[in-house]
Parts: sequence; structure tokens; C-alpha cells
Amino acid sequence: MNRIRTTTRTARTAALALALAGAAAAASLVPAAASPAPAGTARPAHAPGFLTAAHLPTALTPWTAGPVTRGLPPEGSACLAGAVPARGTSHRDFRTELDTGARQTTTVAAGEAQAVRLARTLRRAVATCLERSKAQDPGLVGETRYHGTVDAGDGAHVYSIDTAYPEAGATDIALFSVGRDGRIVTVVEWGQLGDLDGAPLDGFRTTTRTALARLR
Repeated sequence: MNRIRTTTRTARTAALALALAGAAAAASLVPAAASPAPAGTARPAHAPGFLTAAHLPTALTPWTAGPVTRGLPPEGSACLAGAVPARGTSHRDFRTELDTGARQTTTVAAGEAQAVRLARTLRRAVATCLERSKAQDPGLVGETRYHGTVDAGDGAHVYSIDTAYPEAGATDIALFSVGRDGRIVTVVEWGQLGDLDGAPLDGFRTTTRTALARLR
């Protein structure tokens, strides 16, 4: 993923981790353009299927999908840092022209028991992300909400993290889902400027359901 360095909290919030960790040093999640996959990084034919741009919630401008790439993204989500294993993992980034970005990260675990543990770890990482980030950045305020499950595959769980820097007047909203189908675990992240009232929660649930259906 191309790194887009920004100088204000408002511009930086296209990153799906939003301002949730290392505020001043955060980088944008979404790539500047969808570039072809480097040699050796394209998804092999037997790997899990990924979302396409058409599967993302409707945005003000069209979505652009980057390549499906093996391994962890160079600019990972602050919420998931250290929780997603590099082995068996692939990711895909999505962007729009107006402060909205998304990512899907999928891991094929060695077995179903390992996938169950990984999904539990990822859910905990999302649920505790805001409090961990507040500890690093006292100027950050916000709220984490759990929005229940999505009935697809072996189930998915949906969260929102609403953050703000009152002094800067910047507000950001991120949606996360963690789902599993057998030994495959996937995380879908979506973020933009604004708050939960402006987030497409129902559309994100549909996206999550589609993501689980496409894993096999």
C-alpha cells in the first residue's frame, strides 16, 4: 500500500485505524491509486475469495479496489497491530476520493481450533483498541460500541469506534467486523470522517455477510 503522509488529524482520518494510536505519526490506510500487484504477491487460485469494490457500502464517490496481496499490509491497522499473524494472511485495500477507506484482511489458520482462537484474539483487539489508544494519546476521546453478530459462515461480530480530537474539531468513525468460516478468519475495516450517525452500518453488515460467503 502506498503511504500517504498527512499533516493534520482531519486528513489523516482516512486511515481505518483512524487516530486510534500514535496520532501524530499515523498514515493513511488507503492507497493513492490501485496499482498492479508486485510479482509474487497476487492471490493464488486456491486462496480465499475477497470482497470487490462493488461489495462495499455505497459512498459519495466510487470505490477503487487495490490488489489482493499476500502478507500483512505495510501500514497496518493500529487496532490490530500484533494480533494478525503474517503466515497465511492476505489483504486488500479499498479507497474513495472523499475521505473513506476500507480493508479486508484474511488469515487461513492451520486448523479450526487455531482459527477460533485467532478470531477471539482479533475481537478482543478491536474491543480494547480505543482504551489502549487513549493511554497513548490523552487528547483522544471516543466510544466503542458492539453491534451484535452477522449470521454468515461460523458467525461475525460487528463493532464501531467513534473518535474525536475536541481541540482540533476532528471526528472519525470506524466500523470493524471479525468473522470466521472453518479455519479462515477475516476482518473487514471501514472508516471515514464523521460520526456513527453518518456510517452505513446496515450496508457494512451486508458487506460482512458477503465477505464470509466469498471465503470458500
